[in-house]
Amino acid sequence: MYTSWPNTGVVVAYNLRIENTTCNPDGAGSRVCMLINGRTPGPTIVANWGDTIRVTVRNLLQHNGTSIHWHGFRMLNKNIQDGTNGITECALAPGDVKTYEFQATEYGTSWYHSHFSHQYGDGVVGTVQINGPATANYDTDLGVMPMTDWYYITAYQAAARAAQGGGAPPQGDNILINGTAKSATGTGAYNKVTIQSGKRYRLRLINTSIDTNLRVNLDGHPFQVIATDFVPVTPYNTTYLQIGIGQRYDVVFTANQTAGNYWFRAAADAQCQSRNALEGRAIFTYQGQTVTDPTTVAPANPPTGCFDPVTTPKIAKNVPSSTFAAQAKNLPVAFGPVAVQNNLVLWTVNGTSMVVDPGNPTIKIVASGSNTFPPSYNVVEVASTSATQASTL
Repeated sequence: MYTSWPNTGVVVAYNLRIENTTCNPDGAGSRVCMLINGRTPGPTIVANWGDTIRVTVRNLLQHNGTSIHWHGFRMLNKNIQDGTNGITECALAPGDVKTYEFQATEYGTSWYHSHFSHQYGDGVVGTVQINGPATANYDTDLGVMPMTDWYYITAYQAAARAAQGGGAPPQGDNILINGTAKSATGTGAYNKVTIQSGKRYRLRLINTSIDTNLRVNLDGHPFQVIATDFVPVTPYNTTYLQIGIGQRYDVVFTANQTAGNYWFRAAADAQCQSRNALEGRAIFTYQGQTVTDPTTVAPANPPTGCFDPVTTPKIAKNVPSSTFAAQAKNLPVAFGPVAVQNNLVLWTVNGTSMVVDPGNPTIKIVASGSNTFPPSYNVVEVASTSATQASTL
């Protein structure tokens, strides 16, 4: 239940090795990949709320820089650990090693991924599980279930075709669940999960796709949503979830159906501008039953439209408006207009898309004492609460 959680001050340490190799997640044929410790997704970083996370990253790529971004974590006074190359650090050159260290000041579910070019689409991605309080009871935590679209060409090839082809971006060829799937020709394998009748399970869902919003359900087993991203929420029930790229939902379900096999589905949601007509699947099997392809059907009345549900945080944290609102109105930030270059749509802030130099990050310019930034860095200076200090956004 939602109770206090002990802060033990433990340091949890991981080693990540990023390297060029090949992979074949659905058996349809090997292609060039960039993997973490020889797999995609990479290892799940597991810690408790309040722990210090220490991750040593070694770049073994032959011709690529890299960095690892810790999605969703607040890096208060630790911004050089954020992993956004060109902003908070230089890219790690081939052969470089960096140890990231930060505290798990949030809890719930998240992911980490390369922030260099298109690398996360080629496999440089992993998941994070921070244990902490929950807003509903459950018996077993099944851990993290990442879902992603998958292309038989590399992410770099897909980006080049999108930029030069004159048409819409290439469509994905499959949807992987926890790094595996069956192909259209039947090769590969579905991810398989065993559950026990009468138990309540927590499941941590993450959409790590490149270009696909997902509509997710588990046939016959409604979800009780207990968290969105790193925010614990007042529980609510639903049969479907629409999960945008980068979003996370923690759900609880009860194994209370006839013992057998049930489809877990992650379908590309055309209502949310997802062009792929694909459905990723996994198999949930009751303990003691033979694992076979299920015959279950998806629930009736899937959601219409593209929207995030309105949720209620378990603990509301209101931003004081007395000072913030006045300052926010005066920030020199203008969104748009949209710029089109060849076949690419570029979203802009103050008239430019962000284009940074991986070897000359924003924080390096700040550290040098300069307040002159290239326009494409989109640096907006804001006054701090101190009369003698300034900060940048």
